Parts: sequence; C-alpha cells; structure tokens
Amino acid sequence: MTSKTAGVAGFSRKCLCGAAAIALLSPVAALAQDEAEAGQDIYPEEGGEESNQGNSIIVTASKREQTLQEVPVAVSVTSGETLERDQIRDIRDLQTVVPSLTVGQRQSSANTGFFIRGFGNGANNAGIEPSVGVFIDGVYRSRTASSISDLPNVQRVEVLRGPQSTLFGKNASAGVISVSTEAPQFDLGGSAELTYGNYDAVVARGYVTGPITDVVAVSVGAGLNKRDGFFDDLGTGNDANNRDRWYGRAQVLVDNGVDFSIRLIADIDKIDEVCCGVVNVQNGPATAAVLGVGGMVTDPSDPFADVIYSNFDSTNDIENRGVSAQIDYEFGDFTFTSITASRTTEAVTFQDSDFTSADLIYPNSQDLEIDTFTQEFRISGSIGDRVDLLLGVFYINEDVEQANQLLYGADFRNYANLLVTNLSGGAFALFPTPIAPGATPLEQVFSQSFGTNYVGTFFNEGQGFTEAYTLDSEAYSFFGQVDFELFDGLVLTLGGNYTDDSKTFTQDAVSTDVFSAINFDAPQLAPFRGQVLTQGAVAATVGAQLGLGRSATAAEVQAFATGTSPAGAAGAAAFPTILAGAQQFAAANVNNPLANPLNPLRALQFLPPFLGVPNAVEDGRINDDNFSYSARLAYDVTPDVNIYASYATGFKASSVNLSRDARPSIADRQAILAAGLGLPNLTFGSRFAGPEKSKVMEVGVKANFDSFSANLTVFDQEIEGFQSNIFTGSGFVLANAGSQSTWGVEFESTFFPTPDLTLNAAVTYLDPTFDSFLQSAQGDISGTRPSGIPEWTVIVGAQYEADVGGGLLIPRVNYFWSSETQLVEGLPAFAVRGPDGTITDGQPAIDAGLPFTSQVDNLTASLTYECDCGLSLSVWGRNLTDDRNLGTVFDTPAQPRSVSGYPNDPRTYGVTGRFRF
Repeated sequence: MTSKTAGVAGFSRKCLCGAAAIALLSPVAALAQDEAEAGQDIYPEEGGEESNQGNSIIVTASKREQTLQEVPVAVSVTSGETLERDQIRDIRDLQTVVPSLTVGQRQSSANTGFFIRGFGNGANNAGIEPSVGVFIDGVYRSRTASSISDLPNVQRVEVLRGPQSTLFGKNASAGVISVSTEAPQFDLGGSAELTYGNYDAVVARGYVTGPITDVVAVSVGAGLNKRDGFFDDLGTGNDANNRDRWYGRAQVLVDNGVDFSIRLIADIDKIDEVCCGVVNVQNGPATAAVLGVGGMVTDPSDPFADVIYSNFDSTNDIENRGVSAQIDYEFGDFTFTSITASRTTEAVTFQDSDFTSADLIYPNSQDLEIDTFTQEFRISGSIGDRVDLLLGVFYINEDVEQANQLLYGADFRNYANLLVTNLSGGAFALFPTPIAPGATPLEQVFSQSFGTNYVGTFFNEGQGFTEAYTLDSEAYSFFGQVDFELFDGLVLTLGGNYTDDSKTFTQDAVSTDVFSAINFDAPQLAPFRGQVLTQGAVAATVGAQLGLGRSATAAEVQAFATGTSPAGAAGAAAFPTILAGAQQFAAANVNNPLANPLNPLRALQFLPPFLGVPNAVEDGRINDDNFSYSARLAYDVTPDVNIYASYATGFKASSVNLSRDARPSIADRQAILAAGLGLPNLTFGSRFAGPEKSKVMEVGVKANFDSFSANLTVFDQEIEGFQSNIFTGSGFVLANAGSQSTWGVEFESTFFPTPDLTLNAAVTYLDPTFDSFLQSAQGDISGTRPSGIPEWTVIVGAQYEADVGGGLLIPRVNYFWSSETQLVEGLPAFAVRGPDGTITDGQPAIDAGLPFTSQVDNLTASLTYECDCGLSLSVWGRNLTDDRNLGTVFDTPAQPRSVSGYPNDPRTYGVTGRFRF
C-alpha cells in the first residue's frame, strides 16, 4: 500500500481509516461508563493494590513516575520479569517483544542499529549519532557500541515512539529507548544466575545489594556471557559469531529518606568476539577470479548452511566504561535533578572484508575511541493542583578519534589480473599472462604513455588505504514541558526545546593503490585509446558484415581484409572504407569520457586518491540550531479510558561521514577544481548529512480495566532531511533524503482471563514512503518505499502461573512475525555512473536489490518453576522454528557484481537456574 498525505488535512483523511480500529475500544469504554453511572464500584480504590501489569505498570516516560495508563504518549514497556523469562540478554533482543522496534547487528559486535516506526540510523558509522536515542539510568549513550552489553538488574525498558525533544535534552528525532536498572536497596538482597545452552553457551551473573549505614546503600553486579560461534569458518577452521563478553557494575546510593539523594554508578564491560559472519547471496563475474586464485566462497543457493569462508578471523575488541552521578533534591513541591556522566568507548576491529578464503584484503582494520561527557540539570514539580512543570538544560561534549586501514593481500594482484581480463572481454591484462596470451598488458602500456615505470606495481600486497578521522562536537539544549489541567480530566501539555550543536571534523586518507590513481581520461593515453577504439569499431563493423552477431576476432578481421573470409574479394575491397570510418569514429571520441574503452576497469579503482578535510574550500565545520516543540490534549473519558491528540516536532543535528566513501559535495566541485585541489579519479558525493527535522501528528486511546488493557495509536510521522547511511561493503554513503514519511497504526493489549493467565497481543501497520530523495546511493528514488520496514508486525504471547508444590510453574510463549519487506532500496555498485562518479542511471541498482527480501517468524518459549524459597529453574528456547533470514545485503567489497548478506541467528535453547535472597 502506498499513500501520501499533506499536513493536517491529509492526517485527518488518514484518521478516518483508523477510526474503525479505535472504535474497537469504544464498547469497552461505553460499558465502563454505563457501569459507573449505575453506581457500581468498578474502579479500584485509591491506594489499593497495584497490579503492576498492563497499563498499571509504573513508567518514567514523562520524567516522573506515573502508570502507563496516565502517560498520554506512545510508549511500550518491557518489565524485568519479561526480560528474564524470554531470555532477552541485550537491547538487540528487544525487537521480539516490542512492536514498532527493529534492531539489527551488522559488520561488528560494536554496530547495532535501532529503528522505531521505520526511522533510524547511526549503526556502523561513528560520525552519526542515532536517530533513536538510548538512555541507561538517565545517561545518554551516543553510540550503539556503548549500549549493547548484557542488561544487568533491569527494572524495565521503555520504548518511546516519535520525537522526544521536550523531555530528553539530547533530541532524538525518531524515538527513545530508556533503560532503568535497580538502585541499591536498604534491605540485604541479591541474586545469582547460571545458564547453559546449545553452542556451549554459558551465562553467569551475580548481584548483591544492601545497606552500609542508615543513609548509604551499595550494590555490585557482574556477569559473563560466552558461547561458541553460530558459523563454521571453513577457511580458518574456527567458528564465528561467538559470544565472549563480561561486565561489572557498582553503585552507591546516599539517601537521607527526606529530601536528598545521590546515586553514583561506575560500570565497565568488554567484548572480545569473532564477528560477524557474511555469506554470498549472489555470485558475480568476480567469483570465477576468486576461485582462480584458490579462494572459496559460500554457496548463494544455500545461504543458511551456517558456513563462511575467511583467511583470518574477524575480531572485535571493545571496551565501554563510564561513571555517572545523579543528585535529587526536593524543596517544597519541586525536585532538582542533576545527572553528570563521563563515558569512553574503545573498539579495535579486524575484518576480513573480502569474505572469501583467498588472501585479498588483509586487513580492514579500525581503531576507534569515543569520549563523551554529558550534564543535565532539570527542575520538576507542581504549581497548585492543576499545573505540572519540567524545565531542563542539557550539555554534551564528545571527541571521536578513528584510524582505519584497508590493505591488499598476497592474492590480490593475480585476482585483479583475472578481473581485468574478464571485464575487458580478454582485450587487456595487467601483465603478460598465459590465461590471455593476446591481451594487451596495461602495466607496459601505461609505462610507455606516462613515462613512469608501472611494471610490477599494480595491486601489490600491502598497497591500500590508510585513514585518520576526528570529530569534536559540542551541543547544549534548553527544554521544558508544562501540563495544564484545564478542568477535571482535560490536560493541555505544551513543550519546547532549543538546541545548538556545533561540530569540527577532519578527514584524512592516503592511498597507495597505484592502479586507482591512473587517470584513464589523461591526454597521455589518447593514442592508446584511439588505437583501441579503431580496432573495436573495425571488429564491430566486420562482424556485422559477416553476420556474426558479435564483433569479429582479430583473425576474422585479417581474413576479411585479405579477401579470404566468406565475404571474399568484396570484403577486401570494403575494408579500406571500414578502416577509414573506424579511424574517423576514434578521432571523434578519443577524448570522450563516455566512450573510453577503459571504462569497464573503473570498477577496479577501489581506492582512489582522497581529498582531505579541511582544505581551501571545505573547512570541516558545521553548526546547527533549532527550536522544536510539542502540544498535546489528553482527556480522561473515565478513570479507565484516556484519549489524546498531539503534534510534536523533533531535530537531530548534522552527521559526519567518517568513512573512506566520504566525498566533496557536488556543489563544491567547481570551487575545488578552481583551487587546484583536483585529484585523479576524484568523485563527488557528500562529507556529511545536514540535520533531520521531524514532525508527528498522533491520536491515541488508552484503556485499563481489571482484566483488560489496550493502547491504540494512529500517527502520521515525517522526517525532512532523513540521514540515509548506506553500507557499501567497505564504507558508507551518507546523504539526506528530502523527506521520508510514515503513516501507521499501533495496537497493544493485555488480557487477564483469569488471575493466573496473561495474554498479550500487539499489531503495528506501517506505510512509509520517500516523499523526496533525489540523490540517494541509487539516484532519484522519490515515491518509493524505504527498505527494511515491514508493512505488518504482529506479536502475540501467553503466560500461565500455576501453584505447584510451594511455588509457581510458569509456561510462557511469545511469537513475533513481520511481513515480507525489501532489504535494500538498491545496490549502489550496479548503478551506471559517469567518470566523475555521478549516477547516470540508477535503475540497474534498484533492480539488483529487488530479489532480496525478508520475512521474520520468531517463536520464543520457556517453562519456569519459581520456588517460594528463592530458587527458580527455567528451560527456554529462542527462534524455536529455526526461522532463517537475512538482516541486510550489500555490494561485496572487491568483487564487482557480487552481493553479500548477514544471516540471522539460528535456534538457541538452554536451561537457567536462579537464586534470589
């Protein structure tokens, strides 16, 4: 389904489509109203027992404790109990229980992307702050590498959908994931956990908390998570996609029990894993060359055989550490809160990015360090009985330093020679070779043309790209929100956020790839180009004269010219005219870049010279500022039914492309050439993407009764300038979409047929479109559907608690399904480009991506016995149907026209024992 809307009028038309869904809740609301009017006591008394289920669960989405029913915001809540029973170990697993959330891990353990309602970015590229903000205990985690660790002692995870500028100082244009862990307790307690599962998985965690004095409590938690890899690497003999990580966390709480508290947290976690397995899903012409140098690739017809090929292990060594302090001071009806945090992420990765057992790339490495300091001050409280107020200031200072290296391996020279011969139809080779005895050796030709000795210099081991990037950013924001209760049950909420964000960046890279620095259009090569064009035109014309349906071979041309071909003397008589016409064609096109006979070999100029930043044209500085706001009306139809309508805007500042695919803007082309900064094979694209500006119109209804709760939201959300970050296999193309919008409906419900049985269901429908995207990695894709966003997502689950022998026996099942969706908008390497890198025809790239789709069916189940004595034993399984799919696909590095992909995790199962005291 494809549809477009414009403004409030468009949203109103869409709301008519959602009215039927909202009406599903109306009979329930009406029944509650009728019972109330009849004088029945259907509402629990104030201060009664809190079920902590359904919409009664306590959340802090509005920066103060309220029940989910009271918060007129589209938010999903996952309790610590659900995390345990569904074996959700990190934020990546959340998507199986949270509708509208998609999580994907890509080329390393440090790269996890979050998408809410189809909006999200930031994974893999350290220069991009995510559109979905992650907060852990109120501390902003600016990069996914610092938020994927095992989740210790979690009370709940709240996923807020849509821009959240007026409540969270660091604006998140698509949504927020907020994780709350347990603070230290003044009663001695703790827990221990041990898990064993298939793939020799071992998870061990421990936690203890208790008082030091009447006003000081502490807690300490630690854990490790180990597992063999899912994939057998037939190249190295080892396995890949294993788990090997640990964490430690210590807290101190000072609480005078009256009006003052300080919560100090120090944490560290480390990851040392072989990740992430990649398989070929489509072989291109380069596959034969890989095999020709003795390498192996996976079978595209069996991508889920759980085997990969590498010639060295792709390793990930990641450390996150940080400290934070939260101070809360109550005075009168107000609370002052200060959250100060300092965090560091260090990640060293080595990737075998050719994804074959041949020694083509060694290594593709990255050494990344991110240092982040954040400070938030806020005041919240009430003025009288009808006004609630929150005011805050947020500051962030962040330094990113990144060094990369991509070098050719020992097999690359012979591999490239095979590719040159293949791409030129046997006309060229890098050097004289028995595989193509008649091919023209380019090293010799270029040596003669340029007067430089290129013999033996193309694609040698150790040539490649060495990179260094820095990004220094500083931002502050003022934010606030006020709730006015206009009359009983009707609340008007107004909020605003002003953000100023400045960034300074450097991009520097040195290419030692000799072949990539050859200018095929150079005047020195004109005689050679003319000779090849003449020969090609003669061969084509003679082939047509002989009715071959192809160009004639050199022997056939010779026979035609001497009258010994089937054309006889007529051919010999015609040959001078044919030769003259060919020479005339060659003379006319010898300097035409589009007719250059070397053009097919541009695909092998992987690592051309790089224009660094800053330079005389590009200063490497960006500054953005924005005021975003929100307005909402919420009305309590009854104490159990709330309806609301809201309009909100959001903002995310410019992001910088810290990758080897960063290129000067096309708008700067003339200035760069005029400044004498032109380089051989310099192409143009983008260094950074400008800011995102989002807006969402939303209506919703929340209902909470003794045995049933439900939330329904209808929304129309748009992001102007959406920062599209496309992985190209060895780098990223970062560009702004003109506009991406999504209209959707979200429904979540919990039903308690009996006190022991809980049923839950959630359905999300999304209808996204690129309203405008003129300069994507595939060219103009305006009007198309963004990839990776399923039309339908369904989550259903059930849990039963049976009293058995001094404890509870709890079977639980959860099923996650998403409809088939396109994995990518296209594959950029298939686009037809001009010599300057601009796209002249993007349709082949779009067509190349069409075969690759994914549908998800994930079944999770557990059977737990919880003894009253504190012991529990759980048998569990995730992805029990062993549903296999691809997370994404991309152009295979150094293998033109091949396509690679990331398979998902196979079935896992195990047993977990816990003890609480």
